[in-house]
Amino acid sequence: MESEKSKILIIGVTGRLGFELAKASLNSLHPTFGLVRDSAFSDPHKSQKLHFLSGAGVTLIKGSLQDEDILVEALKQVDVVICAVSSKQVLEQKLLVSAIKRAGCIKRFLPSEFGSDPDRTRISDLDHNFYSRKSEIRRLIEAEGIPYTYVCCNFFTSFFLLSLVQPGRKNPPRDEVSIFGDGTAKGQMIDPSQFCLKQEYNISYNVSNIYMRPPGNVYSMNELVDIWEGKIGKTLKRNYITEDELLKKIREMPYPENMELVFIYSAFVKGDQTYFSIDSSGGLEGTQLYPQITYTTISEFLDTLL
Repeated sequence: MESEKSKILIIGVTGRLGFELAKASLNSLHPTFGLVRDSAFSDPHKSQKLHFLSGAGVTLIKGSLQDEDILVEALKQVDVVICAVSSKQVLEQKLLVSAIKRAGCIKRFLPSEFGSDPDRTRISDLDHNFYSRKSEIRRLIEAEGIPYTYVCCNFFTSFFLLSLVQPGRKNPPRDEVSIFGDGTAKGQMIDPSQFCLKQEYNISYNVSNIYMRPPGNVYSMNELVDIWEGKIGKTLKRNYITEDELLKKIREMPYPENMELVFIYSAFVKGDQTYFSIDSSGGLEGTQLYPQITYTTISEFLDTLL
């Protein structure tokens, strides 16, 4: 007999990722709940999303990460919690962890991550605690003995691939291109809407670490430029920015404007997304969980930019 569908609470349903997660949860026939702040209902953009979700079947619960009692009551209605708040709100999950412990009924918690593995990045002196805050929440979850899954999908394609990893651009170059470091460190990008749809399947597996590394979505900057040159039928002038030059730019640029360069440095110079073996980390690569899924590859995404 097929097991009963898990009841899922999504926190951050008015955000880009949370909204897609809520739709994916409904499409997977999970009873779906969304925790929503009062202020969201008076925001025209957010209220439009909430109207859609409510009409589609999401049960909206008024509350916030600042009210532990409301959190506990919401948690008692579900089995799984997925938090999709922004990076600025990561530490606000502390009260949520406490509420999950109090509720005692949550079978799986997916904290707000969905980027590079914060325990594997090697840029702690540059990122203004962007990753250390996520690691802090991890350690709290583990200390409380809460069942969890950390999801590391690295970059969304729309974040860097629209410009071919060119800071300040909104479209890929057709004459010359900047390449950071020696251009050989590999980064990874995946389409966010596809990722959100697949994410719902993870709750059925007792897996603590999920890494998204589809083979057609992992490339170095040199390889990305090779692919793009092949599509436009033209050789670009390649301007190599050394590691020292990039670090100088990062340190001279004010925060948070320099974070785009920090992410580039982490992925495409240090290789933080791919330098380690997934097997050695005790995790699984996401496509192993759902091999039936066909991903939009980086090459296919670049076709849409021609």
